[in-house]
Amino acid sequence: RPGFASGFHRRIEHGMHDVWLWIQRTSRLFYWMTTADPQLLANIRIVLTRTSHPGNIGAAARAMKTMELTRLYLVDPAVFPNSQADAMASGAADLLTQATVCATLAEALADATFALGVTARRRDIAFEVLTPPEASIRLLAEAQAGPVALVFGNETSGLSNEELSLCQGLVTIAANPAYSSLNLAAAVQVLSHEIRQTWLGHASWPKAELDAATGDEMERFYGHLETALAELEFLNPGSPGKLMLKLRRLFARTRLAKEEVNILRGILTAAQEAKQKAHGTRNHGA
Repeated sequence: RPGFASGFHRRIEHGMHDVWLWIQRTSRLFYWMTTADPQLLANIRIVLTRTSHPGNIGAAARAMKTMELTRLYLVDPAVFPNSQADAMASGAADLLTQATVCATLAEALADATFALGVTARRRDIAFEVLTPPEASIRLLAEAQAGPVALVFGNETSGLSNEELSLCQGLVTIAANPAYSSLNLAAAVQVLSHEIRQTWLGHASWPKAELDAATGDEMERFYGHLETALAELEFLNPGSPGKLMLKLRRLFARTRLAKEEVNILRGILTAAQEAKQKAHGTRNHGA
C-alpha cells in the first residue's frame, strides 16, 4: 500500500520534527536554568599570606586560572614580582600582573564580608572547621553579596593566630594523616577545583539573610572595643592581646551585620561618655 506507507512516513517525519523542536526549546530552557553566574567566581579572592618562595606564587596563579579564579591577593610576599613566579605561572602571568599586593591581611580583607582560613585542624582554636565541599558552598553563597576570601598562610608556619582571627571559619583538606604536607600550589588547586565543581553544579543560591559587616568595619569596631575596654579599666592596656584575640574569635563565630556593629559601637560610646562624666564629677567634688 504505497499511499499508506508514504502517509505513515510523513507522520513519522512530522512527529520527529515536533520532537526536535521540543528538544531545542527545553535545551535552551535547561541551559538558561543551569548556567552558573560568573560574577560569583569573580567575587572570590585567593589570598596568599607571607609567601616565602616566588615560584609558589606563580604555581598558585596557574592553579587558579585553570579553575577560572582570577582575583589574587598577596600579603607581604618575600619576593614579588620575580622571574621565577612568571615562569611557574606558565600562561597565567596575567593574574600576577593584576595581583593586589597588601602590607597586611587586614588590608587584603578590608572590603570582604566573609573569609575562610586554610589550615591543618586546630584543636586550640574554637572555630567552625569546614571540609572543602562545605567551604565551597559557603564561599559561593556569600559571594552573592560581595567579595569573599580564601586565605592561605606561609609555606612553613601557616597562618598565625592573629591572622586566623580575621577569618570567620577554617577549612581543612583531609590529606593522608601519615603525610599531610601539601605544598601551597597543590592546596590552592584542590580548593579551587572544589569551588569550580560546586559553581558548575548550582544554577542559583539562596540569598544571604545577613548584611554582613566588611573586614574594615570589623577592624574599626575592634579598635573601638579595645580603646573602650581600656578606658573602662576592664582591659590591661599594657597587655591587651590575649583578651582581644578571644573577643575577635567570639565575634567572628557570631558574624555581625552592619547594623549590629553600629549598635555595639553606640553602646561603647555611651559607656565611654558615662565613664568620662563620672570621672569629671569625682574631680569636681574633690
